Amino acid sequence: MNIENAQVQMRKGILEFCILHIISRGEVYASDMLDELTSARIMVVEGTLYPLLTRLKNAGLLDYKWVESTSGPPRKYYILTELGRNSLGSLNETWQELAESVNAIISKTDQHKKPANGSTPIIVDPANPSTNA
Repeated sequence: MNIENAQVQMRKGILEFCILHIISRGEVYASDMLDELTSARIMVVEGTLYPLLTRLKNAGLLDYKWVESTSGPPRKYYILTELGRNSLGSLNETWQELAESVNAIISKTDQHKKPANGSTPIIVDPANPSTNA
């Protein structure tokens, strides 16, 4: 298993969800989305964001409007459509179910690693008898 590839795929899988959440708060400019994603340690470049925004717009989940700027060219601000808000609601439910399921599995794994009485586990390593109790 390529861990770096798995990590990238996990991040890509939630990118649309995060973008829809950011836009759900109100009109937002693409560079503000990039800043928020970066500060949340979800590294995205413009070459990834803009095609994704176009795909979401073509799917009817978001729209945009042009706003004149006093310091340069007009800016494109993104907003969710009604379909986008409904889709985000469904994705929220899926996220909650998925997070609960994954956390249940992880917590069982964590419990399995800890001795029931809270003592330090005994390590048995046939290859290294000096570590055996």
